[in-house]
Amino acid sequence: MLSTLILLPLIGAACIGFYPFAITAKLSRIIALVFSVIIFLWSIFLGIHFNPGEIGQQFAESLPWVDAIGLNYNLGVDGLSLPLLILNALLTCIAIYSTDESQQRPRFYYSLILLLSAGVTGAFLAQDLLLFFLFYELELIPLYLLIAIWGGEKRGYAATKFLIYTAFSGIVILASFLGMVWLSGSPSFGLATLNTQSLSLATQLLLLAGILVGFGVKIPLVPFHTWLPDAHVEASTPISVLLAGILLKLGTYGLLRFGMDLLPDAWAYAAPWLATWAVISVLFGASCAIAQTDMKKMVAYSSVGHMGYVLLAAAASTPLSTLGAVMQMISHGLISAMLFLLVGVVYKKAGSRDLNVVRGLLNPERGLPVIGSLMIFAVMASAGVPGMVGFISEFIVFRGSFEVFPVQTLLAMLGNGLTAVYFLNLLNRAFFGRLSAEVTNLPRVYWSDRIPAIILAVIIVIFGIQPNWLVHYTEATITTMVKTNNHHLVASRDSFDL
Repeated sequence: MLSTLILLPLIGAACIGFYPFAITAKLSRIIALVFSVIIFLWSIFLGIHFNPGEIGQQFAESLPWVDAIGLNYNLGVDGLSLPLLILNALLTCIAIYSTDESQQRPRFYYSLILLLSAGVTGAFLAQDLLLFFLFYELELIPLYLLIAIWGGEKRGYAATKFLIYTAFSGIVILASFLGMVWLSGSPSFGLATLNTQSLSLATQLLLLAGILVGFGVKIPLVPFHTWLPDAHVEASTPISVLLAGILLKLGTYGLLRFGMDLLPDAWAYAAPWLATWAVISVLFGASCAIAQTDMKKMVAYSSVGHMGYVLLAAAASTPLSTLGAVMQMISHGLISAMLFLLVGVVYKKAGSRDLNVVRGLLNPERGLPVIGSLMIFAVMASAGVPGMVGFISEFIVFRGSFEVFPVQTLLAMLGNGLTAVYFLNLLNRAFFGRLSAEVTNLPRVYWSDRIPAIILAVIIVIFGIQPNWLVHYTEATITTMVKTNNHHLVASRDSFDL
């Protein structure tokens, strides 16, 4: 069942890319959209048949692959990976739907998006360290090409910077994975056979350093964040949706799955420092966002800040905070995707994202009133207004983290207030006031431009009103996952002045 989620996008990419006869851009888009919808429906089917009360991996698949190096094809899904799988499938559908029908080199473009989806799905499903690494690297080349070919004026620079940072991330992660297996004496790379808790604290700390740096680049955390704003600014809108909505979650997923879960002694020892690192990322990202005049770069820096909440929650390692970390990943994926979609529509219709140029877009006659209203909604969701998923996810993060790191949690909460500051600045300058002369005679906005953002808005409200629909699937997995680590953290708290 799980292999289907990987094979379908690969088959779709092959059908579009290697079809022997000419295919129009419109037909390529339709084929890619059909495959992405099937993948999304299949992920929903898995969610329906998923048993929330069962601990461990479900729908597991295991096949021997390369016995000489201990690599096996092991797949499984639990409460941590299931929401991310569904999110990936949903945002892939939205990214394909949001692409212009007149896209240049459409066969190559849609093939790369489907290949990217397969790589991300495989990474979330992999229950083998080396298999995870292979899928983790698989998504690197498609995303590089999607930025380098269909990006903006400085796409070459942004794509190369992304490639260098992410390649370095992969090297460091692989080194830690190899160390886990060799130093623990495990016969294979399978997660079920690893016994990393038997390693000494010094060894675990060394391995955890590689995990933190490698996945810290992917999240990204300060000071490894500099590739992200450039990549977002130069990437097209659909690629920014995928990048912010799901690809950054590979980093936070990796921290939880391979850092907190596999190296509990080191994680407990480093927890106070990780919480401080999270605060720095939150406040730095928010401060940089305030200084931006490019709407897209502002949203990009907001991602740096909001992903810091996940690290704070993971550092606290309580069942509630870790549950909040998962919810924050889903919340940020939905809200950031919506923000980038709306900024993309503004740029497409107004021809600029500069806050010094774009003004008065809420004008009901000559502006973009519906897009402006949706932007207000997205800003409210990102700022944590009650009734939306952004509020409940951040509330759970802060509530679960406060009992362990009260000072760091209070400082991180300042980031929530700064979010309101920079997004209110965006709304005030771009959407209110008199319509600027530079953006008069705006093209018509069709419902096809609005539907993706509306779908995300509905989901944001549904999970904001009824978060238990998400918590229900994740709670058992998270509770089991943090039980051992929580014991190590509580045991070591006397060694630190918290």
